[in-house]
Amino acid sequence: MKKSQIAIENFKTLNCAQSVLLSFAQDLNLDEMTAIKISAGFGGGMAMAETCGAVTGAYMVLGMKAQAEQKTIQVIKAEKKVAVRKFNELFIAKHGSLKCKKLLGVNISTPEGSAEANSKNLFETVCVDLVASAAEILEQNF
Repeated sequence: MKKSQIAIENFKTLNCAQSVLLSFAQDLNLDEMTAIKISAGFGGGMAMAETCGAVTGAYMVLGMKAQAEQKTIQVIKAEKKVAVRKFNELFIAKHGSLKCKKLLGVNISTPEGSAEANSKNLFETVCVDLVASAAEILEQNF
């Protein structure tokens, strides 16, 4: 099964960041409950409708990708910065932004914005696509 499909299934019960990270947990030798706990606070744009949780979940996957043991921390940091930039470029090219507020068109960190998102079914339409897209970008490019 494709990672994007796994991420969509995860999103039925988890937040966007959890859904993306958990879809790669087995490949990363990461315990599922640990993945869920680590990414719990990143959903909904870190509960502030800022950077999309699907994006921050993808950053976690990129950070966890296998590293050659002989590399220094500085080299790993530099490589991950390049990977995050590439991910950002691909995600923005497809969706126009990294920010939850812009992607949804509402600020879900407010009661009014959350209610509007629910009434417009944005979590089941827009967010599910963002979660799938983040997983797909990771699977195809990294």
